Formats: sequence, structure tokens, C-alpha cells
Amino acid sequence: MKSLIVVGDKPTIERLAERLKRAQSHSEYQRIQCVLLRATLGSTAAQIAQVLGWATATVHVMHSRWAKEGDAIFDVRQRGGRRRQHMTVEQESALLAPFVQQAAAGGMLSAAEIGRACEDCIGKPVAASTVYRLLARHGWRKVSPRPRHPKADPAAQAAFKKTAHHAAP
Repeated sequence: MKSLIVVGDKPTIERLAERLKRAQSHSEYQRIQCVLLRATLGSTAAQIAQVLGWATATVHVMHSRWAKEGDAIFDVRQRGGRRRQHMTVEQESALLAPFVQQAAAGGMLSAAEIGRACEDCIGKPVAASTVYRLLARHGWRKVSPRPRHPKADPAAQAAFKKTAHHAAP
């Protein structure tokens, strides 16, 4: 089988060694090592796999991809992000803008109102949890007065405080 990586190619080795010094993640470092070990030492895929803790097939895939794509295989795509978003963060901010004005004026807001506005904007039903996560993303939180029993009688409470027997400590 023809070798995909030329062993002892000085410019390639120097370029890979420099790139190895600038590697920003563990996976990028290992990918560069995989190609560099082959280019400098002429190691077999099994030997490289043992050094890196990879499967031999993975080493073969890396060498093949490097021969086809070049240094692009070292740029590892980062994970994360909002893959299932209904709206961008800017669109969400625009949706919440009228509610911000209402809240600034001292008005009471409910998540149901915001949910209906979301549904109108998106064009399909939205779960309550989605609305609450949207509000949390934009720094909103639930602020409500301390609960009080609707049948509480302040006069009876004051009278009880005056007549109640307090135990001595």
C-alpha cells in the first residue's frame, strides 16, 4: 500500500511542529501528533494508535483525511450553541421590549401573556417551560409580594398578640 504521508519531509514536519505548539485543545494536539509521528518517525498506524490511545482504524482515517484535506482536519469544530431555537436572541429581545416598558411603568406581567405573544410571533404553540427559559435567558425573574392568607384579620392578630401567654425562656 502506498504511504499517504511522506516520511522525513522537512517542510511538512516543521509546519506540523509549529502547529503542534499552537494547538488549543487536546483533540487538536492529538490529531497533529497522529500525522507528525508518521511524518517524523515513520511509525505504523498500530504504533501511533498505541501511543495516542486510539484505535488503529482512527489513525488510518486521520492519515487519509490529512492526505485529502490537509491541515483543515486539525481545526476541530467546537460543540455547543442553540440548535433548536425558535428565535434568535435579538428577536427575543424585540419580543420582550413592549413588556419591558410595561414592567418599568409598574405593570404586572404574566408568563401567559408573554407566551401568547411568543406563539403569535412563531406561529405555533409554545410550552410554558420555553417561555420561562426565554425570560431567564434575558435576566427576568419572578418577583411577587409575600403571600398572605385572604381571610387574615389584622385586628384579630393584634388582639392575639396582646393576650397570648408567652412562655418564659
